Amino acid sequence: MAKRKRLSPLGTLPEGGISEAPVGKIPAQALRSRAPIAGVAQDAARTAALEEVTDTLARARTEGRMIQSLPLDAIQIDHITRDRLTADADEMEALKQSLRARGQQTPIDVVELEGGRYGLVSGWRRCTALQALCDETGDPQFDTVLALLRPIADAPEAYVAMIEENEIRVGLSYFERARVVAETVDQGVFDSDRTALRTLFAAASRAKRSKIGSFVGVVRSVGDALRFPQALGERAGLKLAKTLEIHGGLGQVIADDWLKHPPADVAEEQARLMVYCDRAADNGATAKVPARASKPALPDGVQITDHGNGRLTLSGTGVDAGFTAALRDWLAEKEL
Repeated sequence: MAKRKRLSPLGTLPEGGISEAPVGKIPAQALRSRAPIAGVAQDAARTAALEEVTDTLARARTEGRMIQSLPLDAIQIDHITRDRLTADADEMEALKQSLRARGQQTPIDVVELEGGRYGLVSGWRRCTALQALCDETGDPQFDTVLALLRPIADAPEAYVAMIEENEIRVGLSYFERARVVAETVDQGVFDSDRTALRTLFAAASRAKRSKIGSFVGVVRSVGDALRFPQALGERAGLKLAKTLEIHGGLGQVIADDWLKHPPADVAEEQARLMVYCDRAADNGATAKVPARASKPALPDGVQITDHGNGRLTLSGTGVDAGFTAALRDWLAEKEL
């Protein structure tokens, strides 16, 4: 009987072919090989894991949970009207010293704009301090700012976020709070002072909202004229608000007086405001306003409308260039 030859298992053969494969042994290269389906599964798993990490990071960024380092010059500080009018010099210097020693500890809040820009929602003091340090030192570490991208859908939400941050960190004056209310209404963000108050200061008590509402009258009447409005205290501000409400012409009188003789400091400004309030209360009429009984008759073709908040409107066919020039001359000579 013929002797049968034992066959070796079929594996991956070496480059030399069958003759170089030892009989009865599987080459090491064959042992290291894997089925194609296993490679496909492993690649799919890697891709899925990468996509999950990428998606998680993208959600964290858009939901405001991931701190980013952004170029300071990419931040648009005036994206919305700021509630804080000024920064205390001592507080700003202390903040700059902290940034020098420890770096930025709290991120600012921004919204993403077009063209690689970001609108500032909260963090005005931090941005201002970093910009000052950058200008003073030229150190590149102050060229960037840590920021959270806030998922803010509209302007009202942005203003609420700004005010909430400042109410918690650094309290605003009543004038600054009222100024934001007036500005947002004037810009069409809210349809009325009442809506703005209830939205921006939803967490405040009814009494506090009422006081802010009183200060809105001060903002609208003499806000542009005052030199130190943020220093106007609660009691003095409420007294001024009530006086301005009763005596509608007083706001313009104060504005004109401040234009001619600007107060030198906070103490002078507040003292003069209280003098106006006291005179109006004592006289029962607006201080320094001429008697209404002696007012001259209006020229033909000229009508005047008193809006009751320090604003007058002249209209009619008689309001021409000559009338306007004569009126300007008369006002320049008039001592109120």
